[in-house]
Amino acid sequence: MKVIIPVAGIGSKLRPHTHTQPKALVPVAGKPILSHIVDNLREAGMKDFIFIVGYLGDKVENYIRSTYPDIHATFLLQEPREGTGHAVWLARDHVSEKDEVLIALGDTIFDVDLKEVLRLPDSTLGVKRVEDPRNFGVAEVGEDGSIVHLIEKPPIPKSNLALVGLYKIREGKMLMSALDELITRNLRSHHEFQLTDAIEIMIRKGARIHTFPVENWYDCGNKESLLETNAVLLLKNPTATNAPAFINTIIIPPVSIAPNCKISNSIIGPKVSIGENTIIDYSILTDSIIGSYSQLENAVLHHSVIGSDASLRGLSQSLNLGDNTEIDFG
Repeated sequence: MKVIIPVAGIGSKLRPHTHTQPKALVPVAGKPILSHIVDNLREAGMKDFIFIVGYLGDKVENYIRSTYPDIHATFLLQEPREGTGHAVWLARDHVSEKDEVLIALGDTIFDVDLKEVLRLPDSTLGVKRVEDPRNFGVAEVGEDGSIVHLIEKPPIPKSNLALVGLYKIREGKMLMSALDELITRNLRSHHEFQLTDAIEIMIRKGARIHTFPVENWYDCGNKESLLETNAVLLLKNPTATNAPAFINTIIIPPVSIAPNCKISNSIIGPKVSIGENTIIDYSILTDSIIGSYSQLENAVLHHSVIGSDASLRGLSQSLNLGDNTEIDFG
């Protein structure tokens, strides 16, 4: 089984954080997005990974090699970026006739039993019923449970089964052949080569492909979804920090506080992730992500994302208020 993870996107919706680091390495619930994905795959027994990198790809490679020395990792550059189909096609020389392929998009965290998915006998795609599937690949399923038709972002969907970005393909070489056909014939959808279109070609040529339900999946494509994912994962797995008690500080779980942080005179939580070696003083933080090596003083933050090596110094007021007074600093 070869695992292919496309992580070449520039993450424009997460700027300014993606000006200096790739989207896959943006932290959520105590570790980078990509770590959540790789950890789940490793726990399911996966050891052979192919990362399709692009923007700031050297940072992805350095992170993976230093964090996961036990896996076999290959890094391929996608330049120019022409869609998920094009990204997966770049791995064609690394997929043999006997290889199965597992494809996981590098900006989506899945809550699914991967070991159970790997035991399924046929090729299978993760799906979830959504209210408006027009921004997804959509699967139409026949009476026998197999997919009869796939279409990328249909204007008038005939199904509400959305592809969530997790694909197990038994016929790895057949997939690469279908992607070859797309690229050779320049068959694009929405101006890009789509993985959905290649799998549709496989279905037309007789491949039996089924679906499996994904109840929870967490997209980290923008600030709102990133913070929502951070909150959900912290609530699912409350992180008990082993750090010593912080001076005059109240911690309201769930929170994730990395090692070597110095926190004093503050209220932290709930739903807060703080990177390592961060200094926080006289601050109140809720529903936020704070990067590593940052410094916050007199800060009141809610629903915020602060990058690494950032410095924020807020206002400190001294007030003398009379009776029947109301002040709103909001």
